[in-house]
Amino acid sequence: MSSPKRRMETDLTKLLMSDYEVTLVDNKMNEFFVSFKGPEETPFAGGVWKIHVELPEGYPYKSPSIGFQNKIFHPNIDELSGSVCLDVINQTWSPMFDMVNIFETFLPQLLRYPNAADPLNGEAAALLLRDPKAYDAKVKEYVQKFANSGASADSDGDDSDDDDSDEDDDNMNYSAGEEDETAGMDD
Repeated sequence: MSSPKRRMETDLTKLLMSDYEVTLVDNKMNEFFVSFKGPEETPFAGGVWKIHVELPEGYPYKSPSIGFQNKIFHPNIDELSGSVCLDVINQTWSPMFDMVNIFETFLPQLLRYPNAADPLNGEAAALLLRDPKAYDAKVKEYVQKFANSGASADSDGDDSDDDDSDEDDDNMNYSAGEEDETAGMDD
């Protein structure tokens, strides 16, 4: 069995080798941002969100902290903080999961199948239950305002993460193919 630090390196390397844009915070492997695209055939299609990820000291035995940095209208995502209500991350996390699972399976499923019965955003949950077409329209409005190409991870087009803008200057951007630069990094 590998050590938690080795597992963190392996999971981050797999994420860097994928098609996701990953930005390390202060060149550390336990905190980074990932550009996440909304799933096709949903009202979130065309949106790009900057997801903040923090891996705790006990990762993979302890779940990562995941949060949306730009605004999103969804019953299970707090609009102000970006916190995500997702059982697989918050309660039923297993070391069998890795970071790629979060971005390829868990978050897309969350956006495809919102759970209005367990809301962090009561307004979104109520609208989804009362008028699904109006909910879709509001989601699309948020995508245009906060998650389009002008509001993506590179340009931070909304005001909700101004406190991160200075920090971003110290971050390193990586994308697929640059994993060899991070494979041997130490904390």
